[in-house]
Amino acid sequence: MDIKYEIIEEIGVLSENAKGWRKEINVISWNGTNPKYDIRDWAPGRKKMGKGVTLTAAEVEELKKLL
Repeated sequence: MDIKYEIIEEIGVLSENAKGWRKEINVISWNGTNPKYDIRDWAPGRKKMGKGVTLTAAEVEELKKLL
């Protein structure tokens, strides 16, 4: 099954490793669903992606409180 995604908003890069993979936070719509905040590693040129975490806006607000 192909996973389709659309990056709605690029928020920023949290880090980059020696091989050029970047840990980014973006707002992404996965398979046409409501966009969510997404934190994951991306290969250069976004040709590959690592496992990530998606959060709703409410979860992001709660995370901000916890941090």
